[in-house]
Amino acid sequence: MSSAVLLLVSLAVLPLATGSNAQLQNGFCKGKCGSNDVEAIVQGVVKARFSRDATIVAHLLRLLFHECGVNGCDGGLLIDGFGTEKTALPNLSVKGYDLIAEIKTELERRCPRVVSCSDIEILATRDAIALAGGAKYLVRTGRRDGRQSRASDVNLPAANSTVAQATSFFGRLGLSQFDMALLLGAHTVGVTHCSVVKGRLYSHGGKAGATDPSLDPSLASVFKKFVCPNTPSSDNNIVFLDDQPSALRVDNGYYKMLQRRRGVLSIDQNLYGDGSTRWIVDMLANTDNFRALFPQALVKLGEVKVLTGAQGEIRKVCNRFN
Repeated sequence: MSSAVLLLVSLAVLPLATGSNAQLQNGFCKGKCGSNDVEAIVQGVVKARFSRDATIVAHLLRLLFHECGVNGCDGGLLIDGFGTEKTALPNLSVKGYDLIAEIKTELERRCPRVVSCSDIEILATRDAIALAGGAKYLVRTGRRDGRQSRASDVNLPAANSTVAQATSFFGRLGLSQFDMALLLGAHTVGVTHCSVVKGRLYSHGGKAGATDPSLDPSLASVFKKFVCPNTPSSDNNIVFLDDQPSALRVDNGYYKMLQRRRGVLSIDQNLYGDGSTRWIVDMLANTDNFRALFPQALVKLGEVKVLTGAQGEIRKVCNRFN
């Protein structure tokens, strides 16, 4: 891709500073925590966790998407209790809450009521991506935490969503189709379970025994024989969304998988099957542009419907309102 075209693509995913977003700042907490460097504290806790468990990168990326995709990045997903976002079916398998709580505890010890849980989610995800080989990038902070969390508000794209459905969902967040294709690249470090994949293997289109023809036959055969045999006991077996050798690295391997018809989820493979997004997959698979463009889409996602100024609150703990 030429530098001119890459510039145009980059501009397409840059966030716009409008409304509350305009009140976010680079280094918002600088000087507000005494001699403590807030971002360095977050980075230190994330680095310690990553050294023990590199899957935290995928957990944080998924947590961020499920957070910001519902009423914006307001910490609503972190709240415990009956009927909260956390209890909605799509969120029952979300992980990473304990790391956010650990960071919050350390920050509250050093500078109480300064850093929101919402900002912690953004900073922790950014730092985890860099540790997994992704690009380092700046994020603006100054978010405040919301005061509501309802399971009934959770309406996220399904694993079998079409490109049109996914594009519509992201469009409602103010994100483009190009942003959507970039953000699905988070699956470069993702996993799923056989219970999610079996529909493509054994009942495609509602037909018993049918396998999705868009899935590489050799991969389907491996899944059926070794990973996801058609028995209930295999439902919880893990399936990597990228080639296993790079499954813990933030790279463009996910898009190369789609070119080879090895996208594990229907929503992933649909990116390559749909003419409106196939060119994006080819561009990201055949160049190293994903490294630069992925952070831009994440920044844009992280500024969806944020609360700033006197809005919301700064929670003492992340899993309950003040």
